[in-house]
Amino acid sequence: MAAGGRGWFRALALGVSFLKCLLIPAYYSTDFEVHRNWLAITHNLPLSQWYCEATSEWTLDYPPFFAWFEYVLSHIAKYFDPQMLVVENLNYTSRATVFFQRLSVIFTDTLFIYAVHECCRCINGKRAAKDILEKPTFILAVLLLWNFGLLIVDHIHFQYNGFLFGLMLLSVARLCQKRYLEGALLFAILLHFKHIYVYVAPAYGIYLLRSYCFTANNADGSLKWRSFSFLHVTLLALIVCLVSALSLGPFLVLGQLPQVISRLFPFKRGLCHAYWAPNFWALYNAMDKALTILGLKCNFLDGTKIPKASMTGGLVQEFQHTVLPSVTPLATLICTFIAILPSVFCLWFKPQGPRGFLQCLVLCALSSFMFGWHVHEKAILLAILPLSLLSIQRAKDAGIYLILATTGHFSLFPLLFTTPELPIKILLMLLFTVYSFSSLKSLFRREKPLLNWLETIYLIQLVPLEIFCEIIFPLTPWKQHFPFVPLLLTSVYCALGITYAWLKLYISVLTERTPVRQKAE
Repeated sequence: MAAGGRGWFRALALGVSFLKCLLIPAYYSTDFEVHRNWLAITHNLPLSQWYCEATSEWTLDYPPFFAWFEYVLSHIAKYFDPQMLVVENLNYTSRATVFFQRLSVIFTDTLFIYAVHECCRCINGKRAAKDILEKPTFILAVLLLWNFGLLIVDHIHFQYNGFLFGLMLLSVARLCQKRYLEGALLFAILLHFKHIYVYVAPAYGIYLLRSYCFTANNADGSLKWRSFSFLHVTLLALIVCLVSALSLGPFLVLGQLPQVISRLFPFKRGLCHAYWAPNFWALYNAMDKALTILGLKCNFLDGTKIPKASMTGGLVQEFQHTVLPSVTPLATLICTFIAILPSVFCLWFKPQGPRGFLQCLVLCALSSFMFGWHVHEKAILLAILPLSLLSIQRAKDAGIYLILATTGHFSLFPLLFTTPELPIKILLMLLFTVYSFSSLKSLFRREKPLLNWLETIYLIQLVPLEIFCEIIFPLTPWKQHFPFVPLLLTSVYCALGITYAWLKLYISVLTERTPVRQKAE
């Protein structure tokens, strides 16, 4: 990024930080108590009890690096309110506690801001513009720093995703800068902060193997097998092993590694989260529900034998299918593997450098979101944020970004269900969406429209859906008997858009022609 660009970037960063401060008094979810409890556990108990403590239902279920992160924060928290660090003080809140935890999220977001700055430096200047507002780097900075989903999930709902996405984006930037070992180290560290990022590990693994471990291509673009570097592979293996040893080693010595693993991968939680993430399984569940209702009306099913949970899915975690086959963790793993495979093959056989890596990363994230076990709706950000980097490079990717970001962000609305936050989420969503459409349309104004008429109609229909869910439905008698309907409608409608964006991106990647470039030996 040029020296002249530092001023506007600094202004964007300070502006969004100020907005985050204004959101400190806002509603917060049970995740607030989750992290308070983790502060208490890591502060008071020995290492051997961190993953065994179960006084609260919100047990520690993040990897060890995040536990140590909470441990460090706890030693600052004691100066704000020592009572928040008492394990037995379940659901404890005080003004000092709220202020500290909110401030800790804002402060750790500095890593995210730095990562965005580094990503902006990776953008080439082919689309140079006289107006600063039309520069690709400016647009990218706004799409990342002011991302609607990240704002409401971290600074209203309450989580530390900004800090973690900062690690991911910084690793992406380092790979784009060909600083492969730094990128690998950052991603290895990230995996031991939050294991959900294992979804995109195949993209990292294949890209590093193809671009770093093999040092040259043939004239036709195919891999030159003799260019394989055993030294490079050894260095990558050392990074992975050292980071893993530092994270998991103490628990291995204590004989608690199985306990840690059981906390990190709780398969007993069920296929879907309490609110169905808008993915393939939401459509699958909805189809099962529709077939159940049809079967009851046609007397094909016995109502007394239908499990209650199958008719209240969306409000409970366990979902028992009535007509369609029930889904096991192994089935979701197989589906996810199959869905990811084509993108990994493209990265290997149709290498396109950093751009191909980003495409594979987004497809891995989306495929895992579509078919994963017990997926949270917030996981859609794992695809939206890296897709922002592609959206400013090609009109086709910009169109896919607008569909995915608009639909994915709208699917987060149910996270903020309190009345005071209604105007906040609507206003922030409108501002971000309008800017996304206007800036990308301006950037690619010489090319064909970013969306076709059918895609535009689909996105416009989100407005009446929100009006029905927030205003009309609560006034109807259906609210008492079918309270899950707004969640079901939101989840299913958004699942259609996200599935469409996933398929469209996949088709684009699979059908794209790759220019032949020979890597220098």
